[in-house]
Amino acid sequence: MSLAGAADVANSLSLSVAHGTGSNSTRGAQRPFSGSSTHLRGQRQTVPSGVTRAEKKDAAQMLRDPEARFRRYGRDFGSNYLVELVVGVTNMRVKRVRDRKVDQLADLAVVNERLAGGKEPWAARHRLEYLQQQRQQWEGVVEYLTRTDAAATMATIEEACQKVNEALSEESRETQSVGALRDQLADIEAEVEAASSRLALTKTRIAQNLQRVDQLKAEAAQLERMKAATEAAEAASPAFAAGLASGMMGGRASMAASAATSSSATAVATAPPPVRDSGRGGASSTERQELPQHLRGSGNVVPLRPKSRHLTSSLRLEPGLRNHWYPAHFTSKLTEDKLIPFELFGEPWVLFRDENGAAACVKDECAHRACPLSLGKVVEGQVQCPYHGWEYSRTGECTKMPSTAFCPGVTVTSLPCSEKDGLIWVWPGDQHVPEVPAFSKPPDGYVVHAEIEVEVPVEHGLLMENLLDLAHAPFTHTSTFAKGWPVPDSVKFKAQQLLGGNWEPYPIDMSFQPPCMVLSTIGLAQPGKIIRGARAEACKNHLHQLHICLPSRKGHTRLLYRMSLDFMDWTRFVPGIQAFWVYIAGQVLGEDLVLVSGQQDRMQRGADTWAHPVSYDKLAVRYRRWRNKVGNQELQPSAAHAVSMSAGDLFQDGGVESD
Repeated sequence: MSLAGAADVANSLSLSVAHGTGSNSTRGAQRPFSGSSTHLRGQRQTVPSGVTRAEKKDAAQMLRDPEARFRRYGRDFGSNYLVELVVGVTNMRVKRVRDRKVDQLADLAVVNERLAGGKEPWAARHRLEYLQQQRQQWEGVVEYLTRTDAAATMATIEEACQKVNEALSEESRETQSVGALRDQLADIEAEVEAASSRLALTKTRIAQNLQRVDQLKAEAAQLERMKAATEAAEAASPAFAAGLASGMMGGRASMAASAATSSSATAVATAPPPVRDSGRGGASSTERQELPQHLRGSGNVVPLRPKSRHLTSSLRLEPGLRNHWYPAHFTSKLTEDKLIPFELFGEPWVLFRDENGAAACVKDECAHRACPLSLGKVVEGQVQCPYHGWEYSRTGECTKMPSTAFCPGVTVTSLPCSEKDGLIWVWPGDQHVPEVPAFSKPPDGYVVHAEIEVEVPVEHGLLMENLLDLAHAPFTHTSTFAKGWPVPDSVKFKAQQLLGGNWEPYPIDMSFQPPCMVLSTIGLAQPGKIIRGARAEACKNHLHQLHICLPSRKGHTRLLYRMSLDFMDWTRFVPGIQAFWVYIAGQVLGEDLVLVSGQQDRMQRGADTWAHPVSYDKLAVRYRRWRNKVGNQELQPSAAHAVSMSAGDLFQDGGVESD
């Protein structure tokens, strides 16, 4: 009820009381006024002077319903309808003062960083947004900076973030269970054990390197002694020269007299001529020499061995390997609307077809926010980033930036790309780009039956050496293609050599094509069976294989395999035949990976895979020597050439060290 309504009611009541007291004072004294409407109705009332009957009626009605007089203004007049209206309104989110302070702190840090010439504004903003995503950590940072009244810079924020992380980690450790702590302790012990293993491996390698340094020092000292002896011989007296001439003509007495006057010079002059070493290296007479007796010392002199003759294996990717053409994928796999990602030398790339249908290769990384472009799609010959829709041409130039002003000059790296012989080739090097080699096409009359891609966790050089090795087949692939193959007999090789030819244990021709390809042709008497003692070219049916070992990254290889046949063309149309070839290739590769993975593990522990090469390692030796020359920058890409051999050439004795 309003104040005006209460006043009216009080005035009416006062009138009624006054009337009752004046007309019937005795009755009013016996029954005081109670303020109730029932009491008033039970009394006989007269209209006092100055009060009309309508006013009296209104006063009585007000006593019964005090709100009645306001109903003519509406049913909600005078009630709490405003409170109900506010409660019914949808709740709105209001930014608190603390939230505004947090945002102002981030903005102030960006401005301070820009004024100080530190990080770029976008980089600082990106870092602050990342920190703000961790709500508990960011609140701790704001509280710390506010409490210490520190300057809002990226350095102070990073420092505060580190302290907050330490505090939170300590709190989490206090609330962790014994089991969780035990698991953390086990993880730490495992890390310590792994670190100890790496430390032991490093110590072993250091010891080997120190031993090699000692060997080089010994060789250098030996060369110095030989040089000194040679100079002494050249500076000898004329009598020595006369004695040397007499000795060569049979006058040994004069030779002996001359030797008495110059013993050191005589020792050098009478040393035996260079001889061919019968050791495993098979070095020529110009590479190793028998030392004079007085130069042999106490027996710690290492025999001379030219550095180029020593084969070294390594798991690192030499920079010189980049300057070659590499087949990145099969042409048949790259359709117009497809993106094919791959790695090469540890860098991500993506293949696609431009508006003219030509193959192109750009780095798989958007220039805007480094999102993989391979997750996007091809739009009218352009690669479109899935993040913000930026588009790139085959040269890597950004051609479209939706929702913002276009910035010219934004590019991503691209590689020279070409298609030849059913393969897509890329050039990752920095030298002059030569023509694409022409050796990967299947021979005339062959039809491609399978093209397979697989990633394997081994170094590509080890896999290359495995593919160039025929001698392991009857021992390793006993459950796949070499099941029942006999072990080559050296007696037959020697007997055939006496007759002026080579014994061919298997009808297989192999070749190494730089930088990472192995081609092989296998002669078949019938599907699945070979003919012993015959060359591949003498067989009726043939299987042609191309293995491409791409160095995707350190310790990993991307293998491309293509198989062609010159018979049974109809098998290409057999349902499920491609899945069958993939299954067979997986079985054969699985047998090899067990061995090659073990080799890689031993190399990481300091082992040498080329300590004792033998005759049937010829092709693998050629590859490893080529790899060493490329690593030492002794060979240009244009000087690389293929090396081909038959099975008989591989198993023939000798020639492992020849180029």
